[in-house]
This record gives sequence, C-alpha cells and structure tokens, in this order.
Amino acid sequence: MASGACNCGAISFRIDADLLDVIVCHCSICRRATGRNGIVVLVVDNESLEWTGGKELVTSWKKPDADWEMSFCRRCGSPVLGVNDGTRTFVPAGLISDGGENLKVAHRIWAGSRATWDELGHCGRRHPEAFEG
Repeated sequence: MASGACNCGAISFRIDADLLDVIVCHCSICRRATGRNGIVVLVVDNESLEWTGGKELVTSWKKPDADWEMSFCRRCGSPVLGVNDGTRTFVPAGLISDGGENLKVAHRIWAGSRATWDELGHCGRRHPEAFEG
C-alpha cells in the first residue's frame, strides 16, 4: 500500500500494489511540461488506485495533434495522476509520501531525445524511444 498527495494536499490517493519500477521520460514534451530533464512516473493498474480526495481538482491539458496529456492540481499546479491508457494511470513519483521505499529507476524512455545537458547516470535501462511494458 502506498499513498501520496499533491503539494497543497488537496489531491490525495492510495495505491494497493507493490511499487517497484520508476520510469523516467526524457522527451521534449515532458521537459517542457515540468521545466526539468523530464518526468518521473510510476504506472499502476486502475484497479489498484483509490482517490482519497480532490479528484475534482484535477485539470488536464492535451497537446494538440499528439497522444499526450498532462494533469495537474488546479490549486497548487503540482503534476498529478493522469491517464496512461485504458487500464493504467501514471503517477508522478514525487507525489508518493508513504510506501515508496522500494522504488528505483527501472527504465529511461526517449533517452535518444534527451537535452544535451541531461546526464542519464547509471540507473535504469535506457530506451532510445518509448518503452512498452
């Protein structure tokens, strides 16, 4: 069991699953969305996710002409949970406050389009483009 919340605490959730793998996306879209070298997420089955507060405060922006959407808290602007596909949700890893002790970077996707200043380090399997898993 893991739990987490956005920066202001208005959006909160629980995940009833063992959390292990973290995925880091280094694509230019994720860099622009976060202002960093990318976004760090977990991907969880929808059945294991329970919203415990603030779901109505989630706002999303979909990039026109792309299969990409970013969700954030309407109050504090924190990146929050969003639709990964029909059966899974992505969870920004930084939102996990309890139950993330075993998390580690397992995959780095779109590493081929990372920023020139982005140093990937030694953790996680590198994928030049998307990773399906």
